[in-house]
Amino acid sequence: MRSFCASFVAALAIAASTLTAANWPGFRGPNSSGVGSAEALPLEFGPGKNVVWKTELPTGKSSPVLTEKHIFLTAWTADSLLTLALDRRTGELLWKRAVPRGRQEHMHQLNSAASATPATDGTNVYVFFGDFGLVSYSPGGKERWRLPLGPFTNLHGMSASPIVVDDKVVLACDQDVESFVLALEKDTGKVAWKTMRPEVVHGFSTPSVYVSPGGEKQIIVPGSYVLISYSAETGEKLWWVRGLTWQVKPAALVEDGVIYATGWAPGAEPAQRKFFPVFEEVAKEADPNADGLISPQELPEKWKPTGSWRAIDLDRDGFLSARDWSFYIARRGSRNATIAVRPGDARGDLTGSHVVWEYERSVPVVPTPVLYDGLLYIVKNGGILAALDAATGEVGRLGRLEGAIDNYYASPVAADGKLFFASETGKVTVARPGMNWTMLKVNDLGEPAYATPAIGDKRIYIRTESGLYAFGSEGQ
Repeated sequence: MRSFCASFVAALAIAASTLTAANWPGFRGPNSSGVGSAEALPLEFGPGKNVVWKTELPTGKSSPVLTEKHIFLTAWTADSLLTLALDRRTGELLWKRAVPRGRQEHMHQLNSAASATPATDGTNVYVFFGDFGLVSYSPGGKERWRLPLGPFTNLHGMSASPIVVDDKVVLACDQDVESFVLALEKDTGKVAWKTMRPEVVHGFSTPSVYVSPGGEKQIIVPGSYVLISYSAETGEKLWWVRGLTWQVKPAALVEDGVIYATGWAPGAEPAQRKFFPVFEEVAKEADPNADGLISPQELPEKWKPTGSWRAIDLDRDGFLSARDWSFYIARRGSRNATIAVRPGDARGDLTGSHVVWEYERSVPVVPTPVLYDGLLYIVKNGGILAALDAATGEVGRLGRLEGAIDNYYASPVAADGKLFFASETGKVTVARPGMNWTMLKVNDLGEPAYATPAIGDKRIYIRTESGLYAFGSEGQ
């Protein structure tokens, strides 16, 4: 197994252009890895212990990102979408900028108008709001450019975060009609390329970056049913692997030439899978007027969805078309799984040739796994944590985080020989890594926590419902 040092150097190489003055430049840090280089992180912390500072914040669920001097976050009010800059050393609010909230996208109750995490190139910041689009600010808070986007047709609202790749800002917008991945010139906001994703419907995955053995930089975006690679330079679709579930939330992880993707969605457990006939067969029984559309009244009970009609009526016209039905039957036959793929320099459909291993248990609902010193850690609701050998998929300890049996929406992070898992109610478990991982401490923040922590220097930064904490041993 590789040492932590080697793993972190590999992550730095992929994201070098964004790390000149930032050690946590986007969602989950370097290349969405969740792994930091900090030392002397505190084992015990909470509202009255090891607090370096706390800054009250407006409502939002985005995670903090770090540059040498700044911390960037987003928030929202009834009529405004906010970008915030804090002093990294003191937590002082340096500036707050707003764009109008001209619309309110339909979203899940757990989502937020400020869920997407900012991205930074170490100097400037780039933010995305589902109710507006993309905006970039200078370190002093001057608006550099804006690009309105939407409205979107995402059943639960948008939440994927942008990333910075060399001279581009890349954003995946997966929705029920016309999903796409977009790259902008980071200094001007002009569109460099836009590639449609007709294979997928609504999703929430933040892109990550893979560098092939031949040196080609690729954008990796998991989506419903499929993991897809695009050229970072042109947006060309390069390869794909089928086998993901129908609604994907975690980002893909990249290390040692292997890509790890995971996804859980309701109805995709082995005992719940169903296989329905194609639209032409269904229409013989359910489309008596032969107009190519099936109403809720026409669809026989044996084929009706267990959830809402709106979830499968992708264009929201009240009827099921052939496209709606094709995604619905794919959804009912999909599976929840974690997969490892070694694509090399290959092209095309790699499903049957480049999958290293698959694992169908303990699949996380929302959190992106963390890969630390050769082991992959996945946490799902109920505080169920599994350790897998990243090379083989062999399963180590599978157990509960006692004292933090809860829902998990924040993704785990790792550094300093420690794993950190933040639960919905603000229980933060610190664990010792290993195939037979052990719990070290459960810290209670006393309020909900949905944002993924950030790690820098000797501090861990955790956003709660009320504000942002900086915890460190110097807080004693």
